[in-house]
Amino acid sequence: MNNTFGLDVGSSTIKAVFLQNEKGVIKFKSSIIAKTPTKGMLSDATLDQEEMAQVIRQMVMDAKIPVRNAHIALSDNHVFAKVVDMPSLSDKELASAIYWEAEQHIPVPLSTINLDWKVLRHGLGDTKAETMQVLLVGAPANILKKYEKVFELAGINIDSLETETLSVIRSTVTSANFPNSLIVNIGSLGTSLAIVQKGILVFLYNIPLGGVAMNRSIASEFGFSAKQAEEYKKTYGMNEANFGGKIKAALEPILLSLISEIKKALSFYIDKYKDEHPIQQIILTGGTARIPGIVSIFVEQTGLETVIVNPWKALNIQNVPQELIEAGPEYTIAVGLGIK
Repeated sequence: MNNTFGLDVGSSTIKAVFLQNEKGVIKFKSSIIAKTPTKGMLSDATLDQEEMAQVIRQMVMDAKIPVRNAHIALSDNHVFAKVVDMPSLSDKELASAIYWEAEQHIPVPLSTINLDWKVLRHGLGDTKAETMQVLLVGAPANILKKYEKVFELAGINIDSLETETLSVIRSTVTSANFPNSLIVNIGSLGTSLAIVQKGILVFLYNIPLGGVAMNRSIASEFGFSAKQAEEYKKTYGMNEANFGGKIKAALEPILLSLISEIKKALSFYIDKYKDEHPIQQIILTGGTARIPGIVSIFVEQTGLETVIVNPWKALNIQNVPQELIEAGPEYTIAVGLGIK
């Protein structure tokens, strides 16, 4: 039996997914979703941390998850992550050089963060034998302590911590032959962009725009509560014919701002990888990827094929309840953690 489960602690919801690998077939065992307490993982107050722990503990019990080791994702909003080019180094040389490199890219004192890195690939550009790409991740030490405290209170052992983007890639990029893609994960507070080339991450960027900003735009336009705005966003989305196109008009400036950043990422890729195959598709994921008509605006603005990923289907996971399949894009991070 698998001895771990995936736990996606988002700013608006927490999702747990327990999967089983049975003779090479991934089978769904259980899953549960709960609302994240108001203060989330950012509060230093003991009462708030105990509330978070209680919610997580109750979720695991209610979902009848039989294990207490979890793979957990740190919100992309909480970490500093960047793919950097470096001279080709041995592991020992890299361990020494990485801190100097991190100082160039991470805008806070390194003494305040936990630094991790991963060599993505060797051999790049015109000097193929002399360069390599490395993923740098800096997680604030105070955030990590809060996670450790909350999960200790919840009776959960942290088996691994990673960024949300790595979880998304794991549940989306299914082979080394995967088409060169720009993955757009639209979360509540931010949107992460990841470019994968030959199945490997080559670019990473986070934009502080997400579903909450869209809800706020709808709420201010119509005098709705945040909950009403969320419902109208999900129901009417970007369809011109619905609600007189007024919801579309409220959402469009935010989506166009997001797409403007995406175009910059595409330009960066074209400029840096002139000799490589171009990006063939945009992949949308996250809860906001489900809003009606969103694919059309991406195709119209970028000229690229745009698809919405469903991790349950992409990974051919068996025995998944229909309501979870329909909500697939919301579970990309949790499934990526569940299969780790």
